[in-house]
Amino acid sequence: MPRNSQELIGRTLYCWLALVLGILLLVINSAAATTPILLNDLALVDALRSGGYNIYFRHVSTDWSQSDDLRQADDWLNCEPTQMRQLSDTGRADAVAIGSAIRKLGIPVSEVLASPYCRTMETARLINVGTVESSTDVMNLRAAEYFGGRAAIVTTAQRLLSTPPPAGGNRVIVAHGNVASAATPAYPAEGEGLVFKPEDDGSFILVGRIESGQWAELLTTAAD
Repeated sequence: MPRNSQELIGRTLYCWLALVLGILLLVINSAAATTPILLNDLALVDALRSGGYNIYFRHVSTDWSQSDDLRQADDWLNCEPTQMRQLSDTGRADAVAIGSAIRKLGIPVSEVLASPYCRTMETARLINVGTVESSTDVMNLRAAEYFGGRAAIVTTAQRLLSTPPPAGGNRVIVAHGNVASAATPAYPAEGEGLVFKPEDDGSFILVGRIESGQWAELLTTAAD
């Protein structure tokens, strides 16, 4: 093969390799830009002590031998386990422990909102860090048809998460996994808290995740 042809093939291969590498770098950088950088334990506790965050809890663990039988408006208010899934005894103990840790860590709470479902209201009351107000802004998506549809609930949830809490504390929100999955970049386990920081541009970012059992670890870490 003539030398010029070899050089041409070599340059062509080099250009293709450079192009592929450039595309890979763009993909990697794009993924890195959209992946939230979460605060570590002590930094997260310090941030929450300063206030200004929305802590979104999925209700604590439930009895999965039960199921929701949602047939008409207000069925979600039913606290009978034969009609709607309720908290388990383990979940109730977890909620009490979460609230105790929040108080011992000195994390101020200026507002507590919860979906009107019995399991979410009970979780919020057992956490016991403030007067609980029912809010359909974070309504379970299975009942969304009664509140303008799925998109409407996603919009109201995102609006709430992008709104700074009342001055002097953090906003605690207790709701459902399906709302978090649709409205935020995270899907919480039962009892997990997602910490969001409202931004000046009307958006919000995920800055921390605290699983139900991690609150005891935060107490230990903060005490060291």
